[in-house]
Amino acid sequence: MQPYSFTFIHCWPFKLKGSLERRQQHLQGWQMPTPCLNQNTKKELTLDQLLHRIEAKDHSSAPILLKKGSIAQPKVPLIEEISSTELPEELSTPAYEMSTVNDANKKPLQIELKVKLPKVSSVSECDLRISKDDIIINVPEKYKLQLDLPELVDEETATATFNKGKGVLFVTVSVAKPVC
Repeated sequence: MQPYSFTFIHCWPFKLKGSLERRQQHLQGWQMPTPCLNQNTKKELTLDQLLHRIEAKDHSSAPILLKKGSIAQPKVPLIEEISSTELPEELSTPAYEMSTVNDANKKPLQIELKVKLPKVSSVSECDLRISKDDIIINVPEKYKLQLDLPELVDEETATATFNKGKGVLFVTVSVAKPVC
């Protein structure tokens, strides 16, 4: 009978690149001295100058060691909080006239409101809200008016017109019919 001989072949899933000495130093955590800097040079380099020198000599595999504090930190924070010294302008109450139109029996028929808005150039600036018992007119950053109505009204019958030339808003709304 013949003796058998065995040969073991070990296949690594990767190839080692670089010298064996460099791999050993890397595994042991050693740092290679930076080859592209002259130790006798007293001149300090900016980060851009250092990167330019390294790229010019093509030391792409050499580690770059920067001295602590060699990168200048910005003195101004990236986000600066600014407080406003301007006070928000208070909304003024516009001049107005409200009247109730009565029938022959002195029962209220409708309520008419005339509001002077001289700083308004278009009706699109106005926000008008009418409910059964009040009217709110708001012109952002200019006017605010909230009025309680003397009678309950039917808000579906409200009409509003704005006279640009005079800067006056006219609002008319019918008084709600009493429920029997």
